[in-house]
Amino acid sequence: MFLATIFFFSALLPFSLSQQRDPFAWLYGRQGNAFASLQAGTSGDQCPEECDCPPTFPIAMYCDGRGLTAMPNVSAHIKYLYLQNNAITAVPESALANATSLVWLMMHHNQLTSEAIDKKVFLKLKGLERLYLQHNNLTSIPPNLPRSLRDLRISHNNIEKVSPADLEGMDNLTILYLHDNALTDMSTSLKALTSLTLLDISGNKLTKVPEALPDHLHQLYLESNSIDSVPEDFLGSLTQLQYIRMANNQLTDKGIPPNTFNVTGLVELDLSFNKLERIPIVSTTLQHLYLQANQIKEFTLGSFCNIVDVTNFSKLQTLRLDGNEISRQDVPSESSMCLRLADIEV
Repeated sequence: MFLATIFFFSALLPFSLSQQRDPFAWLYGRQGNAFASLQAGTSGDQCPEECDCPPTFPIAMYCDGRGLTAMPNVSAHIKYLYLQNNAITAVPESALANATSLVWLMMHHNQLTSEAIDKKVFLKLKGLERLYLQHNNLTSIPPNLPRSLRDLRISHNNIEKVSPADLEGMDNLTILYLHDNALTDMSTSLKALTSLTLLDISGNKLTKVPEALPDHLHQLYLESNSIDSVPEDFLGSLTQLQYIRMANNQLTDKGIPPNTFNVTGLVELDLSFNKLERIPIVSTTLQHLYLQANQIKEFTLGSFCNIVDVTNFSKLQTLRLDGNEISRQDVPSESSMCLRLADIEV
């Protein structure tokens, strides 16, 4: 047996050297496709030549950055499929017919169009948790997405509208990236996302805050839209919301109802690069407030504190007011008591 083993490796070495490939590369890296394929083949599932299937992580298939224009064959045991940074143009129903165990599907930075993704391709993926489709050419959210999804990233596409049917039943979704699309309307599509904690819809063409925001939101990003107002009691039901970013919109004082942002729990509020002329009233528990590049003409201490004593003062740590129509001389001396923790930039 010992002599047979030596003969096997001595025969293998010249072939490997002739291919300029380390015969033991599979032991310490993802290189060595032939050996990865051989390993996968021992269980009856061949690894495509253009991909890597590491013996140390046999449930993953790495096909990223290979210049692929079509989907490779995917075996039934694969749970983690990496197809990003290719030039794939279509996902036919047959492409993932056997890949019913998929948990992660990474297809960002390809050339996918909505018409070229089969309507039934996701129906059998009952355990899919992460789907990355950002940086493609999609004009709509693919239909029949699995209800098991927890993380959906579909930013940097050309999606103009999201309807309630697009996200129906996705009550496990916690992260949704839809930024840098062409969204003008979201209707009540977010209402069904009862577990959503992070929503990024910045860089779109929205003119108003979407209706029926999920109650469990923790982070809400609305920068770089055309929103000029927020609804009455905007944050009334969003008791877990800590981060709001609405920079680079069209917000005015008239469009912000009194005490809209005077809510406990909020940690960061970014209203920079808007058209505000006054500092909005905020909670004393707020820690970071960004108001730079507005049209603010007066420093109103009452926006931060109503009562000031040993225990009552603002918890603000960051206050940006630069790029407005006030200067350091406009900040009253008594602000040091109210804003005793704040780094103020004017």
